[in-house]
Amino acid sequence: MTTARDSEYLAGLVRELCKLPHETEWVEFKVNNSDPQEIGEYLSALANAAAINGKAFAYLVWGVENKTHEIVGTNFSPASTRKGNEPLETWLLRLLTPKIHFRFHELVLGGLPVVLLEIGRAFRHPLRFQSDEFIRIGAVKKPLKEAPDMERALWRIFDQTPFEDLIAVERIGADEVLRLLDYPAFFDLLERPLPTDRDSIIKALADDNLIQSCEAGGWNITNLGAILFAKRLGDFRALQRKAVRVIQYRGTGRTESLREQEGGKGYASGIEGLISYINGLLPSNEVIGQALRKTVPMYPELAVRELVANALIHQDFFVTGSGPMVEIFSDRIEITNPGEPLVDTRRFVDTPPKSRNDVLASLMRRFRVCEERGSGIDKVVSEIELFQLPAPLFETPEGFTRAVLFAHKPLATMDKAHRIRACYLHACLRYVMRQPVTNTSIRERFGIEEKNSAVASRLLNEAVDDGMIVVRDLSVGTKIRSYLPYWAAPDLAEPRKLA
Repeated sequence: MTTARDSEYLAGLVRELCKLPHETEWVEFKVNNSDPQEIGEYLSALANAAAINGKAFAYLVWGVENKTHEIVGTNFSPASTRKGNEPLETWLLRLLTPKIHFRFHELVLGGLPVVLLEIGRAFRHPLRFQSDEFIRIGAVKKPLKEAPDMERALWRIFDQTPFEDLIAVERIGADEVLRLLDYPAFFDLLERPLPTDRDSIIKALADDNLIQSCEAGGWNITNLGAILFAKRLGDFRALQRKAVRVIQYRGTGRTESLREQEGGKGYASGIEGLISYINGLLPSNEVIGQALRKTVPMYPELAVRELVANALIHQDFFVTGSGPMVEIFSDRIEITNPGEPLVDTRRFVDTPPKSRNDVLASLMRRFRVCEERGSGIDKVVSEIELFQLPAPLFETPEGFTRAVLFAHKPLATMDKAHRIRACYLHACLRYVMRQPVTNTSIRERFGIEEKNSAVASRLLNEAVDDGMIVVRDLSVGTKIRSYLPYWAAPDLAEPRKLA
């Protein structure tokens, strides 16, 4: 939740903390206490207290006398402290739930050694050390369960604070803001001229909550600003794992990778380069027209773009240690993001998306990075049908959402699951267009000649038998029947799992 700190900044921070009139709920001073258990409990208590007090960070400082706040030095060294056979930092990280970002800094002030532990605020859940949650009330550390009012207040804060509003970097100058953020891209995406003075740029960034004024002076960069416009996501420790990984494999498995690249820019400023890089790795086909031979992409570019944008926008940012990933195989492309969807995968086409990150999604739509609300997956399915590819697969491996696009495959080689899914998504797409599925529309979807209409009938019957589509009117003859997705006529069918 911070950039790399230089020694001058850290020294200034410690001196500012020492100027506090007394210990606060989010700052604790020690001299030589190096008990790992005690440090772990303070990590929990201070992180939770920072959330309640609206602070981006909490601090534990060694080498400062508790009552006078005088710098006296310490003999505590986190780098050389161990718990059993484990380094202290590794042991603490293993026992904290959920994982947060914290960092020890060792420095020298006035010739005296001082240690600063910088602790990111708790988010989504109270921070637990081992099996217990702690809180600071005044200068007292105690189990959170012994302070029910504080516990309720903490949960209200978690419910009301979206990821975008949390602080990625706090208390920096305007010049540092402009160094860290790709502000020209912000104005380019909004199609606005770049202001000629620094103050106008800063105001525009603040108006869209990319930065916020800091009570202690200077500016805070919000997670929204950092994740969208970071020049280097690696500058933001809590967000560096949210960079998009693109991996190309040889063949259809993950045993041998050909190349791997991790995106470095923010999502908004880097999306065009990301999509171009992905499309450059995807296979293509040669199509021979009446006089010319031309190369066309294997996968619709619009579909790839929309699914990548969805993975960025709708991910669960609170899943630590994981970010969006694009994996390219010889026969498919898989796009995965942390967090299970808030909408049933079977209803992606007809249900407007629900996003955990509404502010981020709104900005990305303003930048025209993704489609208008509710139309994106419709266009993905439509493009896939236009290219006559197998239907996309939407699945939810534990804790993640994955969209899979498959390379061209003749109907004769498609397995039953592919055929049924194609019929079902075709029915969903037709339904939102206020059109039923017919034998004719299925023949167009799969490129089946009119004389082979019996093949289309068999495909429809498979999907009906599986419960994914239903006959619109059973009294109509089989040749002119039309069909609906199962959810459009819930009294006629029971849904089954869509493979």
